[in-house]
Amino acid sequence: MTSGPSSGRPVELRHLRAFLAVADELNVTRAAARLRLTQPAVSRTLAALERRLGVRLVDRSTHHLALTPEGVAFRDKAAVAIAAFDEALDSGRLRRWPLRLGHAWSAFGPYTTPLLRTWQERHPHTPLELLRIDDRTAGLTRGEVDAALLRGPVDAPGLVTEVLFIEKRVAAVTSDGPLAARASLSLADLAAGPVVLNTVSGTTTPGLWPPHARPTATLTVANTDDWLTAIAAGRGSGISAASTAVMHPHAGVAYVPLDDAPGVPVLLARRDGPGHPALPGLAALAREIIARGR
Repeated sequence: MTSGPSSGRPVELRHLRAFLAVADELNVTRAAARLRLTQPAVSRTLAALERRLGVRLVDRSTHHLALTPEGVAFRDKAAVAIAAFDEALDSGRLRRWPLRLGHAWSAFGPYTTPLLRTWQERHPHTPLELLRIDDRTAGLTRGEVDAALLRGPVDAPGLVTEVLFIEKRVAAVTSDGPLAARASLSLADLAAGPVVLNTVSGTTTPGLWPPHARPTATLTVANTDDWLTAIAAGRGSGISAASTAVMHPHAGVAYVPLDDAPGVPVLLARRDGPGHPALPGLAALAREIIARGR
């Protein structure tokens, strides 16, 4: 492939949308279904984009697609461009420009309702839209939101983050199982059986345990709902931030304090560069509500 962009062939929105679908799904068939196109059409569009940019964006050398370093860097730029285009055509946003706040599962924890109510009182002409998006950055890197409440370290280029508070971890166990009756649990208690891991938006990995005492088995899921269902069905236990117990109660799941696990940082994240004009006010209000609640 050439090292420079092809001259005279502009990149079109359809190229960007096809690339973003492939980047999200890492599977051409699923990307095609999402775009309601045929698989060959998506493959041709992606190849055309790579020719016009003069770089390879997707590594097709293995059974599983993967973004190249150039593809990772281009994904954020493409997402911002698409979001800006869609926003410009939304006539409703021209009259009232909402501030879109993403989260992966537990929003702002116990501070969620005070944040939403206070914002509405102080900024009645700028709606605060709370959007749950099952993604490690809650849609932020894809341009779907203006800011996001995230948990745990986030390794994504082009993001600016601020730690708002540290949240304790809890164990999530089957409600009618023997661990549910305990006053508290340890990492070793959970490692004795399967552990359910949300590998898309969760914060728990086998690295939470010491190398010599990691779980005997793990079960991976892709979102919080499947995580809760697996635990309720007795397929394993889980670990999450304490706010999950409040935001996601489940009849089949008991939340038990975890004695020896480090806390989870709760972050307010945004993309680097100019953003929604209300972002500074959101950060200030979040800090104010936390201080008020302590």
